[in-house]
Amino acid sequence: MPNRPKKPPKMWIYKAPKPLKSKVPEDMKTQVTEKAEELLEQWRPNHIKQPPEGYQYNSIVELYTNWIRSYFYFCAKYACPGAAAISPFFESRFARLEYVGNGRFNLAFMRHTGQWIETERGLTIDQCLKAIRDDGLYCP
Repeated sequence: MPNRPKKPPKMWIYKAPKPLKSKVPEDMKTQVTEKAEELLEQWRPNHIKQPPEGYQYNSIVELYTNWIRSYFYFCAKYACPGAAAISPFFESRFARLEYVGNGRFNLAFMRHTGQWIETERGLTIDQCLKAIRDDGLYCP
């Protein structure tokens, strides 16, 4: 019989608790939502267009934002006009701001694999929106 390596004995290991997430103040939520809506108003004419007659591919029909806990998402709603479409619409998040406290946010974009990639840390809301506006990573 071959000699198998012995398994180490089982033991308890200390695992530090996760740090608590900062709760977003209501005035901060309002401020972020208003500033993001201004950005989306600028984007809507460029990104939401009436598709040509007989167009069979997905197209953006709405851009909006959404708060979930301490995360602020930029979202797009797509129409699926093809006959083989599973549903007539689907929604996709394309940019995310995570509130980390003291009016600061971490900025991330959605990768094609469905994974969030954090690109910036500790930015103010104005810095986040400037990065979203200027960098193609955060576009729908």
